[in-house]
Amino acid sequence: MTFSLLLRDPETGEFGSAISSSSPAVAARCVNLADGVGGAHSQNVTDPRLGPRLIEELRAGRAAQEAIDAVVAAADPATIGYRQLLVLDAAGRAAVYSGERALGNFGAATRENAVAGGNMLASLDVLDALVDTALSATGRIEERLYAALRAAVAAGGEEGPVHSAGLAVVGSAGWRITDLRVDWAEEDPIEALGRALEVWLPQRDDYVSRGLDPSAAPSYGVPGDE
Repeated sequence: MTFSLLLRDPETGEFGSAISSSSPAVAARCVNLADGVGGAHSQNVTDPRLGPRLIEELRAGRAAQEAIDAVVAAADPATIGYRQLLVLDAAGRAAVYSGERALGNFGAATRENAVAGGNMLASLDVLDALVDTALSATGRIEERLYAALRAAVAAGGEEGPVHSAGLAVVGSAGWRITDLRVDWAEEDPIEALGRALEVWLPQRDDYVSRGLDPSAAPSYGVPGDE
């Protein structure tokens, strides 16, 4: 049902998420990011409460594996086996939990500064494509995340068609400086996500500046803003 990636850029301190699924609104339900803290995904028969709990553990100073261990230990034993959890902490350490009742062909791939996980996959090569492309691609973190999604599709993606996708990034602004979603598309939500990224990325830093200091914001030429 889902393949996803968490990525840390050690040069900028930004954390990013890329995710796609056959189910609707996957990014709205699964993605959790926090400035300077890290990222967490809760997926596979998703319990959206688990992602914020993982972020809380990271905020408390726990490493990625410690955070997962704490959340899994405190979870309902009757349901935790359905879940898949991914965590990337502030030092770039990665950890994954995949319950024994995860769906289909499932697994994870971890590297320093990156972690990918998925279920109902065409093959586990999809996960290596996600992390290796993200770590080797050039450009801004959003471009690397998007390149990783395309590489995952080329490696086989999910067993069936995907219908939603999302890409999000945090830095130091206090909010998601990029947060793009395609909550439902009959065909190729990742391509639609790419079109949104092309529009958004050249303006990203201006929107951050405008949010932090409206007096220094550029004019966008909209009616009433001449």
